[in-house]
Amino acid sequence: MENNLLLCILVLIPAFASSDFLLTHVRNIKKRNADNDLIVNGIEIYSMKIDSKVTSRFAHNVITSRAVNRGNVSKEVFFDVELPKTAFITNFSMTIDGVTYPGTIKEKEAAKKQYEKAVSRGQTAGLVKASGRKTEKFTVSVNIKAASKVTFELTYEELLKRQFGKYEMFIKVKPKQLVKDFEIEVDIFEPQGITELEAEGTFITNELQNTIKKTFSGKKGHISFKPTLDQQRTCANCSQSVLDGDFTVKYDVKRTTPDNLQIVNGYFVHFFAPTNLPKLSKNIIFVLDTSGSMYGREIEQTKEALLKILDDIKEDDFFNFILFDSEISTWKETLIKATPENLDEARKFVQRISVQGMTNLHGGLMRGIDILNAAHEENLVPRRSASIIIMLTDGHPNVGVSNTQEIEKAVKKAIDGKYTLYNLGFGSGVDYGFLERMALENKGLARRIYPDSDAALQLQADNALSYTTQQGAEQTAQAFQEQQYIFGEYIERLWAYLTIEQLLEKRITATGEEKENLTAQALALSLKYKFVTPLTSMVVTKPEENDNEEGIADKPTEAEAGMFTGPLVASPLYHTHAPQPTWYTSVDGDPHFIISVPQKKDAICFNINENPGMILNLINDPVTGITVNGELIGDKRANSDAKIQNSYFGKLGIANKHLDFKLTVTPETITIQNGDEKTAFTWLDSVTLKQAGLTLIINRKKNLVLSMGSGVSFVVVLHQVWKKHPLHQDFLGLYTLKSDKLSEQTHGLLGQFFQPIDFTILEIHPGSDPKKPDATMIVKNNELIVTRGWQKDYRRDPKHGVDIPCWFVHDNGAGLIDGVHTDYIVSSLF
Repeated sequence: MENNLLLCILVLIPAFASSDFLLTHVRNIKKRNADNDLIVNGIEIYSMKIDSKVTSRFAHNVITSRAVNRGNVSKEVFFDVELPKTAFITNFSMTIDGVTYPGTIKEKEAAKKQYEKAVSRGQTAGLVKASGRKTEKFTVSVNIKAASKVTFELTYEELLKRQFGKYEMFIKVKPKQLVKDFEIEVDIFEPQGITELEAEGTFITNELQNTIKKTFSGKKGHISFKPTLDQQRTCANCSQSVLDGDFTVKYDVKRTTPDNLQIVNGYFVHFFAPTNLPKLSKNIIFVLDTSGSMYGREIEQTKEALLKILDDIKEDDFFNFILFDSEISTWKETLIKATPENLDEARKFVQRISVQGMTNLHGGLMRGIDILNAAHEENLVPRRSASIIIMLTDGHPNVGVSNTQEIEKAVKKAIDGKYTLYNLGFGSGVDYGFLERMALENKGLARRIYPDSDAALQLQADNALSYTTQQGAEQTAQAFQEQQYIFGEYIERLWAYLTIEQLLEKRITATGEEKENLTAQALALSLKYKFVTPLTSMVVTKPEENDNEEGIADKPTEAEAGMFTGPLVASPLYHTHAPQPTWYTSVDGDPHFIISVPQKKDAICFNINENPGMILNLINDPVTGITVNGELIGDKRANSDAKIQNSYFGKLGIANKHLDFKLTVTPETITIQNGDEKTAFTWLDSVTLKQAGLTLIINRKKNLVLSMGSGVSFVVVLHQVWKKHPLHQDFLGLYTLKSDKLSEQTHGLLGQFFQPIDFTILEIHPGSDPKKPDATMIVKNNELIVTRGWQKDYRRDPKHGVDIPCWFVHDNGAGLIDGVHTDYIVSSLF
């Protein structure tokens, strides 16, 4: 018994003695786990600070982000910032391992030439255009070595607007990962004195509410938001960040008079914000596009938004709905009062709206104007009331009056200054310049509506709330000198900011010499004060070990040339891994088609998704007698996880009718038929064969090159996979290198592109993959949504290939190829 007891004691003593070690070990494990939470894809953003200084409503904002590569290989670090639409970027720089690389602002055309020069040299370069409801997006990235650090610093300035009696500053918060040192700091100085100050965030929880610190006294106000790591977590043990949403600062100033004027250094600005204005009842006509192109997301967004807007209409207001497609229809014959009963009936009407037909935009607007005229003439609405027309459309007018200039003139004449017109344009197909000009000519605004999840909120906030009293109308801003709050020549910069905005707005509707003069003035001020505006771009040069990356930060106008070009451009968009090759077309892989466009130093690509066994016509020239067809094969077995099953070319047939020549290529054999004679080879052969008008070279287990006397040259690439691969099997790729001797009648999935093709890229914006932005392509008089990416060129390296940047056309090349892809299915290989 004593021995047993002694044994127990001897065992227990070392266990208790090690408890401190165990606790320390557990703490270290927890610390390491916490550190791992900060690293995403090898990158840790260890500091992010948003520093805003507001002086007399003019905000100077600096966003600083610091990151380190914790991995053991080079990594790409992204800096994504969403800015208010009304802001102008004034500076951007990157500091990598202590070396600073600044952005420089240039005239747009000069910047564009520098960008194109970089692309032509095969350097990494990009052009990203993006927009949102309240924001525009600036994106830049850079590769940094293992253990290296990078600091991004972006400066932008904006004049704060007064909304519902308060000045509002909007900050988008989205670090995308936990940040050890995250902080927002806002200093406000208002010479008139601050009467109230508040800060709120859409992501703020009860716990986070306590981290917002605010103070104001007299002329100064201060807000800080600095959550700890644990406070940033979505839950106690989560590695996701709760910081994802809008952070808004609101304040107001003392007002002894409705206006205020101050002069500093020879520049003056003037605030005018009248108080105690009586609220006017509203007469609202909603003119809704219900043509077939509104089918799907657009009409659902419109319905959702209208239901929310109906919640904001007051009982003293009057309203009605006009629907236009090929025909014009009205909900009621005249304006009706917004009683609870009428609003309930309106909600049911909105939910039943359907789409069909074409787009009689002119007819819809004129009917709305007629109803407003009748309501006023018959005293159906209050004498002192504001009448508003809100039009929602996604397309071009194509029924009735379709000439946009004629529509502008007719609408302006009919409204005659009596009503305000707001135009809301859906998507990339709309003629936004036309909508914007027409709205500005009739005391209104135009807005582009994006297919994001909050588009309904955009309609509600940007429009339903914008036609309340004009209490927030500001003309200009004032300034006052106090050293610790002033940044540079503040009042002069504010004057330049406002002047540029006014010049650009006048420029939209100007023509001829007047437009040239306005453009010249706005450009000179943009360059002098270093603002990224629709006339200037910021060129960003980023270092690499062996080369430079160049990109452009750009803010074009949405009304340029009558088309939307996107409100912000930044770099990089895509990577050029090798210089663009000379002209060629190809089909390879699953199957991926690549069409070079040499005059653009670019390429277009598309896929064809068809069932194994289908034969597709690739080239058909009735003049030279040359045809190329390809038969699809699939994987060894269907992949249950894939939405679309893989298919490849398992057999190619190349024929020249005039030479009585046929070449059949599979991953196993190469068969030549001249008349009745057949010769067969395998891919283990190395052969050079010449005969009248033909040269065939087989490069063992790699590719074959076929040249015809007419000057046509093809390369067929062999792709071999592991013989025991459970899914994939060997397949072929086809490249056409010379086709200038083929006739203009040549057609087929590849052949139709042997003649020059042109395209224009507009409205580049983020897509579902952050490395592959989407854009609008104008090609063959069609507007297509395309995605930037790359496809492989395997001519010289069948195993690894070379990445070729291209614009990817979705849906089996719809809108790019003639007809539809099923038109190219043929019954046999020859």
